[in-house]
Amino acid sequence: MGVCMTIRTRSLATSRLRALLLTATLLGSATSALAQQADKTAELDTLVVTGKRLSEASVAIGTDHATATVSITREALLSAPAGITGLKMLESLPGFNVQANDALGMYEFGNSVSVRAFNFQQIGFLLDNIPMGRSDQFGGSPIYRYVDNENLMRVTASAGAGDVALPSYASLGPIVDYFTQAPAKTAGGAFSGTLGSDHLRRGFLRLELGEHGGFSGYVSGSWIKGDLWRGPGTIDRKHYEGKLKYALPKGGDITFQTVHNDYYDYDSPSITLAQYNGTAGDVFGRSGRYFAYLGIVPTPGAAGTAQTATNLPAVAGGPVYSNANYAQYYKFAVNSRKDHLYGLTLNTPIVDDLDLTTTAYYEDKGGYGVSPEAYSTSLASYTAEKGIVAGIVAPRGIQYGLSGIDGLRKGVTAKLAWHVGFNKIETGLWLEDDDYHRTQNRYNVQDGNPDGAPLFSERVHAQRDYKSVRQTQQFFLKDTLTLLEAKLKVEVGFKATDIDYKISGYRNPNDYINSRQPTLKAKWKDSFLPQVGAVYSLTGRDQVFASYSENMALPRGADDIFSAASPTVAAPAPETSTNWELGYRANHKTFNASIVAYQTQFKNRLQAFAAPVPGGGGITETYYQNVGAVKAKGVELSGQWKPEIFAGKAYLNANVSYNSAKFQDDVLNYRASTTASPVTLSIAGKKVPDFPDWVFTTGVTVEPFDGLLFNVSARHLESRFTNFVNSEKVDGYTIVNAYVDIGDGFAAGPFSQIKARVNIDNIFDKDYLGTINTTVNTPASFRPAPPRTIQFTISADF
Repeated sequence: MGVCMTIRTRSLATSRLRALLLTATLLGSATSALAQQADKTAELDTLVVTGKRLSEASVAIGTDHATATVSITREALLSAPAGITGLKMLESLPGFNVQANDALGMYEFGNSVSVRAFNFQQIGFLLDNIPMGRSDQFGGSPIYRYVDNENLMRVTASAGAGDVALPSYASLGPIVDYFTQAPAKTAGGAFSGTLGSDHLRRGFLRLELGEHGGFSGYVSGSWIKGDLWRGPGTIDRKHYEGKLKYALPKGGDITFQTVHNDYYDYDSPSITLAQYNGTAGDVFGRSGRYFAYLGIVPTPGAAGTAQTATNLPAVAGGPVYSNANYAQYYKFAVNSRKDHLYGLTLNTPIVDDLDLTTTAYYEDKGGYGVSPEAYSTSLASYTAEKGIVAGIVAPRGIQYGLSGIDGLRKGVTAKLAWHVGFNKIETGLWLEDDDYHRTQNRYNVQDGNPDGAPLFSERVHAQRDYKSVRQTQQFFLKDTLTLLEAKLKVEVGFKATDIDYKISGYRNPNDYINSRQPTLKAKWKDSFLPQVGAVYSLTGRDQVFASYSENMALPRGADDIFSAASPTVAAPAPETSTNWELGYRANHKTFNASIVAYQTQFKNRLQAFAAPVPGGGGITETYYQNVGAVKAKGVELSGQWKPEIFAGKAYLNANVSYNSAKFQDDVLNYRASTTASPVTLSIAGKKVPDFPDWVFTTGVTVEPFDGLLFNVSARHLESRFTNFVNSEKVDGYTIVNAYVDIGDGFAAGPFSQIKARVNIDNIFDKDYLGTINTTVNTPASFRPAPPRTIQFTISADF
């Protein structure tokens, strides 16, 4: 069976492009030949507001960028708790609401990010020119698998209008770029060891090869082991990175890099407010932040006996371990991932004023997840598939659900930059092929016992076995004009995105039951997504900037979308966005700051709910549909201040953001289930769940003398709604963190630098709910945030 769906958002709008280029030409003709002098002034080159967390201010606040662009500097990355993920570090940037299940942000299914109108899956991520694709935990390439902070040079984020030259099909505007360090010219290295709360142990080692005949490189590894802070189970991560660089004799370089990540952990459950407050009637008496899976198997009881925390009676006519509460045993909640990424980059001048940068990359991914299934659910699925799926057997009790994933992602990016007069003309192409395979089956375990070994020879029922393919082509053209004696920089450009999608095989149990393996196809294309921006230097240290951009993204969770319903359901339209920004930034001797006002709107938000299948003769199914627009507007402020009165011994930093994100449309013909009557879901004007109005971060750093540094920071989020209809919300919270660095500048023997650091997160042990699994009009589920966490790290350079 084949179903073909094609979606084009707009044909090539040549008249709009001509208008933009004409504007650029008129602006260019108004300037003199002095406009070619695009170098920064000596005043702006000066490093200001320096310190252990505040390095080059021009990088931190995005000097000369036409969009709101801020960076986390290497100094700030190295002062964070050892092993913290690059994703959780984004919480220090203005406007980013980052929630994590643990202090380091390592548990993949516990992370959430929102900024302006967008969430984690609508943000584009890159690593050294390599686009990371989608951020789905199943089959995607979330950035936290691919970086160690010790190897990062900086993290640069554009919250609303990422550069049109950056390749991504996930971004509706926001782009986060991770840049790793270049290899050192001299041989040496660095290592660190960390001990922390919950038996955390971490080691890190990097070896620098030094430069020899133009070649240089490094290899590094980190190893983390620890216990879950909530309930039984462990975390185990092994991570390796390497980079080899060759400096070309006539300029430019060739760089090969690789990342290998091996991750294994146990899950912890999401809980409702009722479970958190202890009013859900939990049979095991669990409540509060430590609500967790069970570490031991409860005693089975005979059918009809009273159910208690230590006695779980079987269902009538069922086997011993048929009680649904056995699904709470922790060994049935596991994640394992292995990811391997390789990249080869050529950066070279072709002729004078013409440069080429091209990157080829290859990613191999695999892994599995384990989840439980109750006996009654398995029995119903087994009964439906019996006689259709060969070799299945009846359930013995609790089921071992195994989801396998594997895939290959490969692609190439190429960019030409031509400097001619006051123009810098850039053009580029991105091609990618992402092949993904997922399986999901339910198996018996020995004697049906939750602690029994899985019996892979006894498949009870089949869930999935499909392959999906994403083929992406993206082209961009951009002109940057440097005008008015280098005081004005104007950027005019556009990109064209073309995404072909195909899924084939058994997408859900109904495909097995109906003996079908459909092939569904979709195409999302927009040939003209413009971006226009300008930055004007009022003085050598003050700038104003403005930008406008349009974006289109692959629908979030495309595999889930195409697996949710019958093959007759049409593909959704792609999510699209428009972003406006107007800002000011200052870079002065004792302070720097950036403030931006923005308005963002994205259309065709996706949501799953029941509705009649078009052309289905009245059949109702639950599937993903476009439910309207979201508009966000607000202000973001980021600043750092080093008062002269403290003689350079103390400095402050702060981020403040106000964001109002609201739905623009009601949802017509909404059905809570396939049997419910259609209603109009009134959400126009309602706030988007998990988007706080206010986010505030501040910190103070004191360096009383060389070799000692103390930092205290605080982060505040206001209350957040948890569903579309705003009928439930969670309180805001404030957490305080601190760290102490000892030994800066201390050297001994073969070590050029020896330091000790103590990090304390959530000093006052604030108990709050962090990550929200949002819903439409029902109570949501949450992940409690971790308690006070302490780390001690010793590091050395040699």
